[in-house]
Amino acid sequence: MSLSPAPPVRRRVAVVGTGAIVSGSHLSALAAHAERTELVAAVDVDQGRLDAFRDLAGGTVTGYTSMAAMLDAERPDLVLIGTPPALHREQTIAALRTGAWVLCEKPLTLSLAEYDEIAAAEDESGAYAAVIFQHRYGSGAAHARELITSGELGAPRVAHCQTTWHRDAAYYAVPWRGRWASEGGGPTMGHGIHQYDLLLHLLGEWDEIRAMAARLVHDTESEDVSTALVRFHSGALATVVNSVLSPHEVSRIRVDCADATVELTHLYGHRNEDWVYTPAPHVAADRAAAWRTPAADVPSSHTAQLGGLLDAYDAGVRPPGSGPEARATLEFAAALYKSAFTGLPVRSGEIVPGDPFYAAMHGDHPVWAPKERA
Repeated sequence: MSLSPAPPVRRRVAVVGTGAIVSGSHLSALAAHAERTELVAAVDVDQGRLDAFRDLAGGTVTGYTSMAAMLDAERPDLVLIGTPPALHREQTIAALRTGAWVLCEKPLTLSLAEYDEIAAAEDESGAYAAVIFQHRYGSGAAHARELITSGELGAPRVAHCQTTWHRDAAYYAVPWRGRWASEGGGPTMGHGIHQYDLLLHLLGEWDEIRAMAARLVHDTESEDVSTALVRFHSGALATVVNSVLSPHEVSRIRVDCADATVELTHLYGHRNEDWVYTPAPHVAADRAAAWRTPAADVPSSHTAQLGGLLDAYDAGVRPPGSGPEARATLEFAAALYKSAFTGLPVRSGEIVPGDPFYAAMHGDHPVWAPKERA
């Protein structure tokens, strides 16, 4: 007689912030994992927005206008955070201290110093905080990473990472956008971070960055375009472009390896068909054919990342998108800003406590620091 498998454990979930990203991507992800999650609470300071979200979620979710009150009353297993960036550190630490795991929208923090506060809170609580970098997830990204890291495509040599988007003045009329204290930076932190996080996922550790940044159009404290040249530990060289000034919007990664070029072209998410493999002339056709099609077609998404986090929760291990992985992406952003604002190359690991770019992405640079600090 065979026993039926045990039903999956359902984690009690709360959401903090009920704006568009939570009402859309996070709610869809929870619905896709309904056998493993139970949405029990939502928090928003705007009562009208909170009520609208509760209706959208089915009406059984308890609403709170205070995160502290929610944590005290509900003691959720997992907290999904979709508030403006300046709130992420405080809210993440508050959730961790109750023992809840956290999945937070990017950027998890506005600086490396804040990130290390979260790491300390993880150590104290035993819970984990992961950041939404959904482009790492999905079958196309997993397949490409396996082919590159295994050496199947030959050594990586040249790469290009491009986030060329367009945002108008109305976008920056939202008070917290374009300000260091509330957003942490411009497209380097708020837009291109998804794409270069995926580049780091594919190519691994970097050694050196040389960068430039400019404020060409928008009346913001932070930049509206940045560019960087990057040397990876493998020896590969890459360019990274982050822009909100580009009428033709596209997100693109290209990696030229010894035996193949891998190209990903999309905008806000990718599927298998968005990845193209071009073999070098010396590569046999049957070998190249095996590169192109993973067994499944899983889109990059919050749904895919949430599934990975739930798997880690069930196994009692650190989830993907947290710890050293997440910190490395934030360090890359800090190094890009430091190089751009100082005009000097920046080495991996050099931004440590005492460095002004450890405490803030603007590094108190006299041209780029907030006006009240200049």
